[in-house]
Amino acid sequence: MTSKWRPFLAIQPRVRHFSSRKIVIFKDNTPQSEIDEAVRQVESSGGRITQRYNTLMLGFAATFPEAEASINALNALNSHPQLDYMEDDGVVRTQ
Repeated sequence: MTSKWRPFLAIQPRVRHFSSRKIVIFKDNTPQSEIDEAVRQVESSGGRITQRYNTLMLGFAATFPEAEASINALNALNSHPQLDYMEDDGVVRTQ
């Protein structure tokens, strides 16, 4: 499966501001075991998985408490070699 959809926003190399809700998407060829390990890291840092994506995209949405462990987990995710992108989750309105 090859995804043609790509995010509009570029990923910053490190977490510079804190948003408690993130969408984390991995490359199409990422083994499920690596995604499961990332989920465990999020949960062990106090985060909570709110949605899993495993059809058109591979990844998850999560909420994070505003704590050093969460920022460390976000930075680790951001440097994961199989990460396609990570962006803030939120409501989008057209008007």
